[in-house]
Amino acid sequence: MIELDNITRSFGSLQVLKGISLKVDTGEIISITGPSGAGKTTLLQIMGSLDKPDTGRVLYDGRDITTMGEKELSSFRGEHIGFVFQFHQLLPEFTAKENIMIPMLIAGKNMHDAASRASELLEMLGLKDRSEHKPSELSGGEKQRIAVARALANKPDVILADEPSGSLDTRNKEELHNLFFKLRDMLGQTFVIVTHDEQLAALADRRIHIKDGMISF
Repeated sequence: MIELDNITRSFGSLQVLKGISLKVDTGEIISITGPSGAGKTTLLQIMGSLDKPDTGRVLYDGRDITTMGEKELSSFRGEHIGFVFQFHQLLPEFTAKENIMIPMLIAGKNMHDAASRASELLEMLGLKDRSEHKPSELSGGEKQRIAVARALANKPDVILADEPSGSLDTRNKEELHNLFFKLRDMLGQTFVIVTHDEQLAALADRRIHIKDGMISF
């Protein structure tokens, strides 16, 4: 489904990625591990169209997103890619339900359909009773599950997660990890997860280790 072909990326004189090639299949859960500064987050951002490589291609079902203009790329990103970040990035002035609705409204869905989909996701993730709560009224684990629901809102091809359990305690980490696999089983959802968490990395279908900007075998 996703193919990275010989991706390189430098920042000034520092070459962060040195020719990464990788394929991700539909329904696969991949973990990306490696030391700090190895290029994991840069790779995830390029895969998610948030950054462009210096050389190489990023293909979604054969479609090269590196050739797209900003407007086309923004539309593609909203429709095909979901993101989960370490610190959830929920908007504090909106309720849980409204936070989930936002990417759908940006994508042009009407209010009724967005609200219906948000309610469906809240129920699926066991958060129906937290619908009208704002982020400040939610626990860390609840906030991260809302972030996952938001990532699922537009039924993306892939969810890209950057240290998604990095700010959670042990119990909430385990619940979040289990949720990823539950969503894969229920929805066939594909995940690519950058993580330092050895437990999560070991659970993944495939573990990609990056060292000094290259895949280390």
